[in-house]
Amino acid sequence: MKIVYLPSARDDLVWMRTYYTRVFPEGSARAGAHFRSAQHMLAANPEIGRTTDVATVRELQVARTPFSIIYRIKRERVEVLRVWDGRAERSVLEFE
Repeated sequence: MKIVYLPSARDDLVWMRTYYTRVFPEGSARAGAHFRSAQHMLAANPEIGRTTDVATVRELQVARTPFSIIYRIKRERVEVLRVWDGRAERSVLEFE
């Protein structure tokens, strides 16, 4: 299934890149590999993520990173709403 990153995920992706470039560069290669693996699993099996408090939204933890992919499944694509840094506080309303 095709994965589409919505504009709401843009700043999250920028933060993830900044984090692994400036804060934790020694983890960058491994984190990138784990993120690509998560994307591959998500494309192959969109229901792999756990359900959230919002019925149509799911969350897939990226292995060995503090990041999660927050997404919803549409007819022929997976829409990524956010790429959350698990160390930050969040509100359910921020998923929508």
